[in-house]
Amino acid sequence: MTDFVFQPPTMPSAAVSGSAQRFPIHRIYCVGRNYAEHVREMGGDAREPPVFFTKPSDAVVANDVEVPYPSRTSNLHHEIELVVAMGRGGKDIKKERALEYVFGYAAGNDLTRRDLQQASKQKGQPWDTGKAFDHSAPLAAIRPASRGHVSKGKIWLTVNGEQRQQSDVAEMIWSVPEIIAELSTLFELQPGDLIFTGTPSGVGILKPGDHIEGGIEGLEVLRNTIAAR
Repeated sequence: MTDFVFQPPTMPSAAVSGSAQRFPIHRIYCVGRNYAEHVREMGGDAREPPVFFTKPSDAVVANDVEVPYPSRTSNLHHEIELVVAMGRGGKDIKKERALEYVFGYAAGNDLTRRDLQQASKQKGQPWDTGKAFDHSAPLAAIRPASRGHVSKGKIWLTVNGEQRQQSDVAEMIWSVPEIIAELSTLFELQPGDLIFTGTPSGVGILKPGDHIEGGIEGLEVLRNTIAAR
């Protein structure tokens, strides 16, 4: 038995749709600039490849759980995304075989401290303070890929019942197999990795008390409320 200097934290995990088992979370990778309209609304060039960044695994927030309003921001944004849960690991994965590595799919919200992210961009600094903060990755239950892979379908988000984001997963610039193949050239992917695959246009400000609902066709709807500071 390993003798730690203090009790290590419990491994972060996510719910699995239709099962009492939990999905253990290893790392969270995120893709930026993966819907052309969102690239344009953020002032970028849609022809550029997406960028990758990470969030800590314990940033995940379960469905129907309040999300604390984060510190040091006055410009918290929602970003609804298709999330890929990896069931197998590997590096230099071929695009043609990438879906063999997928355990399942879920709806996720890449919460962003937009003011801090923009300040980092202007200075050429990493995005960690804008993207990788506590409670920044709400996630619905993961639907196993044995029920079908996700390559198309409506993706949407509402705030207090008002439509904010709506598109189709088929509009992603880079498909799920292409994302997995490219990411695996940069990192050795592991079972338990989550990949947030990018958000469509319509991102916007969240305030304390706001109720958010978002999802992808065929997956569990993600519901969270922003708590007071």
